[in-house]
Amino acid sequence: MEALGRTVNAQYLMDGRYVSLKDCQSVAFLCYLTGAAGDTYTLVEAQDASGSGAQNLATVTRYHTNTGNGSDAWTLRTQAAAATVTTAAAATQNCLWFEVDGAELSDGFDYVKVTSTGAGIVIAVQHGLVGQRKPGNLTAIGV
Repeated sequence: MEALGRTVNAQYLMDGRYVSLKDCQSVAFLCYLTGAAGDTYTLVEAQDASGSGAQNLATVTRYHTNTGNGSDAWTLRTQAAAATVTTAAAATQNCLWFEVDGAELSDGFDYVKVTSTGAGIVIAVQHGLVGQRKPGNLTAIGV
């Protein structure tokens, strides 16, 4: 069986769109902005997909960066717990990866979103799926 549906579910173009953690253990965000421009990504939690009760989720302490073109390894970076991650204006930080565990969300909150302040691309990857399904039978990532 493929990883899609067995261990992960993913969706492209998720900048500013809510992702459900109801049917998974955690979600990883893969963010990319070319041109060594740097960007700031903000993590928000909400009670539902329409954004009820939306508030910043200040839990990001670890993230990884690289160029995003396969030419270098990931570099671990750390920060004090925050709802934002800022990449430097350097090619080695074009690509960003960080994860949010469902246990980090406030009680009654099941959704998170990441929004780029620039033109960054955000990809959401749910992992630790509660139920395994064929890819065509996976629940939509934002439902």
